[in-house]
Amino acid sequence: MARIVDSFLAELDQEAETTRRVLERVPGDKLNWKPHTKSMSLGQLALHVATTPGGVAKMLLSDGLDLGGVNFEQPSAGSAAELLPALDESIKTAKEVLNGLDDHKAMAPWKLTKGSKEVFTAPRIGIARTIMLNHWYHHRGQLSVYLRLLDIPVPSIYGPSADENPFA
Repeated sequence: MARIVDSFLAELDQEAETTRRVLERVPGDKLNWKPHTKSMSLGQLALHVATTPGGVAKMLLSDGLDLGGVNFEQPSAGSAAELLPALDESIKTAKEVLNGLDDHKAMAPWKLTKGSKEVFTAPRIGIARTIMLNHWYHHRGQLSVYLRLLDIPVPSIYGPSADENPFA
Protein backbone atom coordinates (compact mmCIF):
# COMPACT_ATOMS: atom_id res chain seq x y z
CA MET A 1 0.00 0.00 0.00
CA ALA A 2 1.32 3.44 -0.91
CA ARG A 3 2.31 5.83 1.84
CA ILE A 4 1.70 9.58 1.84
CA VAL A 5 5.45 10.22 1.51
CA ASP A 6 5.94 7.99 -1.55
CA SER A 7 5.04 10.67 -4.08
CA PHE A 8 7.33 13.12 -2.27
CA LEU A 9 10.22 10.66 -2.50
CA ALA A 10 9.68 10.22 -6.25
CA GLU A 11 9.50 13.99 -6.73
CA LEU A 12 12.62 14.48 -4.62
CA ASP A 13 14.59 12.09 -6.86
CA GLN A 14 13.44 13.81 -10.05
CA GLU A 15 14.05 17.32 -8.76
CA ALA A 16 17.45 16.39 -7.33
CA GLU A 17 18.65 15.57 -10.84
CA THR A 18 17.36 18.88 -12.15
CA THR A 19 19.00 20.72 -9.26
CA ARG A 20 22.27 18.89 -9.93
CA ARG A 21 22.27 20.23 -13.52
CA VAL A 22 21.84 23.78 -12.22
CA LEU A 23 24.51 23.45 -9.51
CA GLU A 24 26.99 21.94 -11.99
CA ARG A 25 26.99 25.27 -13.83
CA VAL A 26 27.93 27.42 -10.82
CA PRO A 27 31.33 29.00 -11.56
CA GLY A 28 33.82 28.82 -8.72
CA ASP A 29 35.32 32.20 -9.57
CA LYS A 30 31.98 34.03 -9.12
CA LEU A 31 30.87 32.79 -5.69
CA ASN A 32 31.02 36.29 -4.18
CA TRP A 33 28.96 37.84 -6.99
CA LYS A 34 25.58 39.41 -6.08
CA PRO A 35 22.99 40.86 -8.47
CA HIS A 36 22.05 43.44 -5.82
CA THR A 37 23.37 44.56 -2.43
CA LYS A 38 20.30 43.06 -0.72
CA SER A 39 20.74 39.68 -2.46
CA MET A 40 22.61 36.60 -1.31
CA SER A 41 25.90 35.99 -3.06
CA LEU A 42 26.05 33.26 -5.69
CA GLY A 43 27.95 31.07 -3.22
CA GLN A 44 25.37 31.60 -0.49
CA LEU A 45 22.43 30.91 -2.79
CA ALA A 46 24.04 27.85 -4.38
CA LEU A 47 24.85 26.31 -0.99
CA HIS A 48 21.31 27.10 0.20
CA VAL A 49 19.89 25.31 -2.85
CA ALA A 50 22.20 22.34 -2.25
CA THR A 51 21.29 21.96 1.43
CA THR A 52 17.60 22.91 1.65
CA PRO A 53 16.02 19.42 1.36
CA GLY A 54 18.10 17.87 4.13
CA GLY A 55 17.94 20.92 6.36
CA VAL A 56 14.17 21.16 6.15
CA ALA A 57 13.80 17.39 6.55
CA LYS A 58 15.67 17.58 9.86
CA MET A 59 13.08 20.13 11.02
CA LEU A 60 10.40 17.47 10.49
CA LEU A 61 11.98 15.31 13.20
CA SER A 62 10.68 17.68 15.88
CA ASP A 63 7.20 18.96 16.60
CA GLY A 64 8.06 22.46 15.47
CA LEU A 65 10.54 25.30 15.31
CA ASP A 66 10.92 28.51 17.31
CA LEU A 67 12.18 31.23 14.97
CA GLY A 68 13.53 33.10 17.99
CA GLY A 69 16.50 30.75 18.12
CA VAL A 70 17.23 30.57 14.40
CA ASN A 71 20.35 32.09 12.86
CA PHE A 72 19.32 33.31 9.42
CA GLU A 73 22.89 34.05 8.33
CA GLN A 74 23.39 31.99 5.18
CA PRO A 75 26.88 30.48 4.83
CA SER A 76 28.59 30.57 1.46
CA ALA A 77 30.14 27.73 -0.49
CA GLY A 78 33.90 27.86 -0.16
CA SER A 79 34.22 26.38 -3.63
CA ALA A 80 31.97 25.17 -6.41
CA ALA A 81 33.39 21.67 -5.82
CA GLU A 82 31.55 21.39 -2.49
CA LEU A 83 28.08 21.97 -3.98
CA LEU A 84 27.35 18.54 -5.47
CA PRO A 85 28.54 16.59 -2.40
CA ALA A 86 26.42 18.93 -0.25
CA LEU A 87 23.42 18.21 -2.50
CA ASP A 88 24.04 14.45 -2.30
CA GLU A 89 24.20 14.56 1.50
CA SER A 90 21.11 16.75 1.68
CA ILE A 91 19.07 14.41 -0.55
CA LYS A 92 20.25 11.39 1.44
CA THR A 93 19.13 13.04 4.70
CA ALA A 94 15.77 14.09 3.23
CA LYS A 95 15.09 10.55 1.98
CA GLU A 96 15.98 9.04 5.35
CA VAL A 97 13.68 11.41 7.21
CA LEU A 98 10.78 11.05 4.75
CA ASN A 99 11.13 7.26 4.73
CA GLY A 100 10.83 7.35 8.52
CA LEU A 101 7.44 9.08 8.41
CA ASP A 102 4.50 6.71 8.51
CA ASP A 103 1.16 8.19 7.46
CA HIS A 104 0.21 9.06 11.04
CA LYS A 105 3.49 10.92 11.65
CA ALA A 106 3.27 12.61 8.22
CA MET A 107 -0.12 14.08 9.16
CA ALA A 108 0.89 15.02 12.72
CA PRO A 109 0.88 18.76 13.41
CA TRP A 110 4.09 20.75 13.16
CA LYS A 111 4.18 24.25 14.67
CA LEU A 112 6.20 27.33 13.75
CA THR A 113 6.50 29.83 16.58
CA LYS A 114 8.37 33.01 17.37
CA GLY A 115 8.78 32.96 21.11
CA SER A 116 5.34 32.41 22.61
CA LYS A 117 3.54 33.52 19.43
CA GLU A 118 2.32 30.81 17.06
CA VAL A 119 3.02 31.69 13.42
CA PHE A 120 1.26 28.65 11.97
CA THR A 121 0.56 24.96 12.41
CA ALA A 122 0.44 22.48 9.53
CA PRO A 123 0.79 18.73 9.02
CA ARG A 124 4.44 17.64 8.69
CA ILE A 125 3.79 16.60 5.10
CA GLY A 126 2.55 20.13 4.39
CA ILE A 127 5.86 21.47 5.70
CA ALA A 128 7.65 19.02 3.41
CA ARG A 129 5.67 20.42 0.48
CA THR A 130 5.90 24.14 1.20
CA ILE A 131 9.19 24.64 3.02
CA MET A 132 11.18 21.73 1.62
CA LEU A 133 10.06 21.37 -1.98
CA ASN A 134 8.39 24.67 -2.97
CA HIS A 135 11.02 26.71 -1.13
CA TRP A 136 13.75 24.66 -2.83
CA TYR A 137 12.26 25.27 -6.29
CA HIS A 138 11.92 28.98 -5.60
CA HIS A 139 15.62 29.33 -4.78
CA ARG A 140 16.66 27.07 -7.65
CA GLY A 141 14.77 29.43 -9.96
CA GLN A 142 16.60 32.35 -8.38
CA LEU A 143 19.87 30.54 -9.00
CA SER A 144 19.00 30.06 -12.67
CA VAL A 145 18.49 33.84 -12.94
CA TYR A 146 21.91 34.42 -11.36
CA LEU A 147 23.41 32.11 -14.00
CA ARG A 148 21.64 34.00 -16.79
CA LEU A 149 22.87 37.35 -15.45
CA LEU A 150 26.42 35.95 -15.42
CA ASP A 151 25.97 34.79 -19.04
CA ILE A 152 26.26 31.13 -18.05
CA PRO A 153 24.11 28.72 -20.08
CA VAL A 154 20.97 27.81 -18.13
CA PRO A 155 19.94 24.15 -18.23
CA SER A 156 16.47 22.97 -19.12
CA ILE A 157 14.45 22.77 -15.91
CA TYR A 158 10.77 22.09 -16.74
CA GLY A 159 11.11 22.73 -20.43
CA PRO A 160 13.53 24.27 -22.86
CA SER A 161 15.72 27.16 -21.78
CA ALA A 162 17.26 29.62 -24.23
CA ASP A 163 20.40 27.46 -24.03
CA GLU A 164 19.13 23.89 -23.86
CA ASN A 165 16.18 22.15 -25.51
CA PRO A 166 15.76 18.50 -24.52
CA PHE A 167 12.89 18.19 -27.03
CA ALA A 168 14.83 19.29 -30.12
